[in-house]
Formats: sequence, structure tokens, C-alpha cells
Amino acid sequence: MATLSKILFPSYPGSLAGSILLLATRLIFGATFMTHGLQKWANIEELSKTFPNPLGLGSEVSLALVLFAELICPVAVIIGFLHRLALIPMIITMSIAFFVIHGADPFALRELSLLYLALFILLLFAGPGRLSIDSLIGRSINKRNRASAFGYHSGSGLDYSR
Repeated sequence: MATLSKILFPSYPGSLAGSILLLATRLIFGATFMTHGLQKWANIEELSKTFPNPLGLGSEVSLALVLFAELICPVAVIIGFLHRLALIPMIITMSIAFFVIHGADPFALRELSLLYLALFILLLFAGPGRLSIDSLIGRSINKRNRASAFGYHSGSGLDYSR
């Protein structure tokens, strides 16, 4: 559980400049990725009937999964909440777009999905940085763990005040 907590909610001792760069990257690419989801949302009636179905789940379900990956997940990435988990549907979507949906297309048509895919994988490994909700949660967890290691939490049953 502690390892999962460190992966999901890292507390960063890294530089502020690096965290500002990660924040700018999350803001810029999260917002631009959302524009693709907003375009799909605006045309949801037409797309629900003709949307590609690469996983065999049906056009409506495939569209719903892509909308989740392109509208909800970027918001989580932008604010840095469950950053790494939010990137997984985005990575899967861009992988399917690059390798399956546009697999036979010329590279010029596949290029944008490859760029997003590469960036999302890099962000997955880089993490959200210090300027994120995940980092705040990670610092809170570390603070609580340090306090409990010394018996300072209320559930220890030990009284060190005397």
C-alpha cells in the first residue's frame, strides 16, 4: 500500500523550476487535448452512429470511452489529481488512434496522435510535479506517516505528554 501511495501521490523534493515546467506542460497539452473531446461532444449525435469500434464494444461505448479520455482525464491531468491514473486512458486512446484507427493512413495524418502518445508517456514517468493536488496529498500522507512512526497520532493509545 505504501508503494502504491508513493506512485499515486508523490511528494516532490525536486526543483520549483521543474515543477513549473511540468505544470505548464499539463496546462497546455491537457487543454489542447480537451479540444478534441469538445469537438466530439459537439457532434455526439452523428458520431454515436458512425464512431469507430476497434475494441468491438459498439460505437456508443467506444465514443463514451474516448470522451472520458479526452474530456474528464485531461482535467485531472491539468490539476494534477490522480495524474498517473488519468494518463492511462489517454495513452490507450492515442495508442488505438495511432496504431489501429489511423494505422494505414500516411504518417502526416498519424503524427498528432503519436506526439500526444509520446508526451503522455513522458508525463506518466515524470509525474505531476510539486504544483499538483497529488503532491499535496503525498506530503500530507508523508507527514501523517512520520507522525505515526513516533506515536503522535490519536489512535496509538500511548500518551507521551508526561
